[in-house]
Amino acid sequence: MSEILRLDGITKRFGPLVANDAISLSLKPGEVVALLGENGAGKTTLMNILFGHYTADEGTIEVFGRPLTPGQPDAALSAGIGMVHQHFSLGDNLTVLDNITLGTESLWSWRHDEAKARARLAQLSDDFGLSVDPDALVGALSVGEKQRVEILKALYREARILILDEPTAVLTPQEVDSLFETLRKLVGKGMSIIFISHKLHEILTISDRVVVLRRGKVVAETATKDADRASLAEAMVGRAVHLPKGTPMDPGEVLLELNNVSVSADQGYGVLDGADLVLRRHEIIGLAGVSGNGQQALAALISGLARPEAGTMTVNGEAVQHTSPGHMVRHGVGRIPEDRNHVGVIGEMAVWENLISERRRDTPLSRSGLLGFQAIRSLASDLIERFDIRCQGQNEETRLLSGGNVQKLVLARVLNNNPSIILANQPVRGLDIGAIAYVQNTILEARSNGAAVLLISEDLEELMALSDRIQVIYHGRLSEPIDARDVTAREIGLMMSGQARAA
Repeated sequence: MSEILRLDGITKRFGPLVANDAISLSLKPGEVVALLGENGAGKTTLMNILFGHYTADEGTIEVFGRPLTPGQPDAALSAGIGMVHQHFSLGDNLTVLDNITLGTESLWSWRHDEAKARARLAQLSDDFGLSVDPDALVGALSVGEKQRVEILKALYREARILILDEPTAVLTPQEVDSLFETLRKLVGKGMSIIFISHKLHEILTISDRVVVLRRGKVVAETATKDADRASLAEAMVGRAVHLPKGTPMDPGEVLLELNNVSVSADQGYGVLDGADLVLRRHEIIGLAGVSGNGQQALAALISGLARPEAGTMTVNGEAVQHTSPGHMVRHGVGRIPEDRNHVGVIGEMAVWENLISERRRDTPLSRSGLLGFQAIRSLASDLIERFDIRCQGQNEETRLLSGGNVQKLVLARVLNNNPSIILANQPVRGLDIGAIAYVQNTILEARSNGAAVLLISEDLEELMALSDRIQVIYHGRLSEPIDARDVTAREIGLMMSGQARAA
């Protein structure tokens, strides 16, 4: 059979928005097709139609030569389609085994054959290198382990077509390598995969063919061997995209300093152990490290969520001991959090509400405790235009925005306060190439305007391109700063794994 899956002329509208516009797509046995596009290009909507979460307004789907009943996930599962969503659909209070077997047995079954289920799960784990404790509570697993459980769920249900929606968005580089090794094993045993992403280097590594969406339409399709980063990026955004690179500037006065500062695990943010850090005006300090080595504690400290238990912290010349997020904002700290959806914004609130959330007591936005809606509307309209926040107006619920536009909203709120110190924690995680270029240029512009920036990232290319100096965090301890022009990615990698220290 030349094609095991065929989507023909799929169109989906949400009011005036055309999310998918007459999209056609095919998949062959043992093939990995990458679905590439900007945030909001229509990738996830298309796959939700395939999996039965949405019903297409127009078009048809055939699986293994048979029409697929629209709008029924059970029909998709029965046809051999499995889907691993970007946000996992697992019960944290259940074990791995319970999550995997849930819904696979008839309600009329007179008993649960746990021994058989365990044996089958063990066989799948061995065959595909997906090791996970069947008795572990899912809530206690790492992100990478949860993803293994999701893949095992699909394999347990005998999926022959696997949809992976942004599978690497929250994974460390090591977890990405492990995932790709698993995917190669799956393909080697006959699985076909649709890999949704906007990370060009991953698509070039794992896929056989690339289909590019832009604003709901297919704009390009090519064999991966004939593609490169530049051509795919241009197809995604409709123009040539060049990621920025920082140019050296003379650093100014010290704006934030940590001297032998420690934070204990009791505060709930991990450990920081005797950290020394100096942030100067017109300078970007890049922080490298494997996730879980103290980045969260350092970010919480600068955000005002954690307090220094030993040592001293100075912000704009003032010693800080007992702090709060409001205190840090008033002292010129702008916070771009790691988790933009759960920490950076309140999804159920309107775009305008999130834009003013750190200025709601400022005049003319507020007088005598009453909001000045005319001033608020004017400010929100200006920020939406200046930061190119693509939304259905300032009253739209923020949760309906794409990831890139949520990040632009956070940037707009932070930079409109003219902060002297900026904490940029994983600022481009999960963004497409166009949004990455926008965010990175915005951070460089803030530095040029006089801000001191702490850039926390697990992307070494980003750190080396933007940073003036780099420090590595390992087991809660910070290395000495290194000039970003005098170090290689390999040397930083060795320091991240504890095998070398800064000279």
